[in-house]
Amino acid sequence: MLPIYTRQRKAAVGGHTLVTVVVDTLRRLARAAADGEGGAARPGGGAAFAEALPARRSLSLRDPIPGLALTPSAPRRRPVQVLCGDLAIRIARDGTWYYQGSPIRRKELVCLFASCLKRDAEGYWLETPAERGRIEVEDVPFLAVELFWSKGPCPACACDSGGQVLTFRTNVDEMVTAGKDHPIRVARDIITCQPTPYLMVRDGLEARIGRAVYYELVALAVPEVVHGERVLGVWSAGEFFPLGSAEE
Repeated sequence: MLPIYTRQRKAAVGGHTLVTVVVDTLRRLARAAADGEGGAARPGGGAAFAEALPARRSLSLRDPIPGLALTPSAPRRRPVQVLCGDLAIRIARDGTWYYQGSPIRRKELVCLFASCLKRDAEGYWLETPAERGRIEVEDVPFLAVELFWSKGPCPACACDSGGQVLTFRTNVDEMVTAGKDHPIRVARDIITCQPTPYLMVRDGLEARIGRAVYYELVALAVPEVVHGERVLGVWSAGEFFPLGSAEE
């Protein structure tokens, strides 16, 4: 049984916030999986749920959709996205997720939330097709915790870069290859004033490259001239990413 991290209810979303919907879904999936453990499923358990679903091969494009008074050819309504406001979720600088001040320790749940994470000019959001709620992020939502080095074609796009390829694993187990669509940038940390590297993961969501991984990057750095300045940086998938001045 998965622990419940949320008991908050809001009438504006029919008594459930985005967080509770996600967690309740996880609980149902866990119960269904548990029903199937140890051989035959218990009556009314996950097997019964599966039997209630129509067999995929028996469906036709002309068949009515079970439970709906519509056919696939009928116009579909676009779901109205409900704004849940500010959720009591915070991503700390060290990558820990908190709900109402308590850490969310189950990694599967954190990874699920991370897959729903979006960013726009107004901040960070947990978003589904039906609901949207804002969360707090202290720095960036992800951490790059491991670096994989390879030589040759890029594993992400199969391009022949003719050089090294740097692939990072994040704290939510996403694999991201640094390149044109996933650049590395270096900024001054507002707390330590030290140069801090970041990796673009997706759609404006970045991962801060951890200190140990950063040292690995520095070991791979080579000098190049960029805009008339001699800098140290790394190559990945045919792109060069400056890490700092070669004179420092």
